[in-house]
Amino acid sequence: MRLVIGVVLVVWLVIGAAAAAQRGYFDNDRTVDCRSGATTAVTVVAGPLNYVGVDPKISCKAPRPS
Repeated sequence: MRLVIGVVLVVWLVIGAAAAAQRGYFDNDRTVDCRSGATTAVTVVAGPLNYVGVDPKISCKAPRPS
């Protein structure tokens, strides 16, 4: 049972990473900030839900260094 859950989890994350790649979240010309990093992470975690209409967008503000 553990093996099945592990395999399903890995497949879920691979599908999410593929969806993020198709949306261009791993391109080199993107700016890296809190918003883009969080959106990419949530897209990967959402997995196959990306292909049924889920389009997660996250907005956040990172603390500025003093």
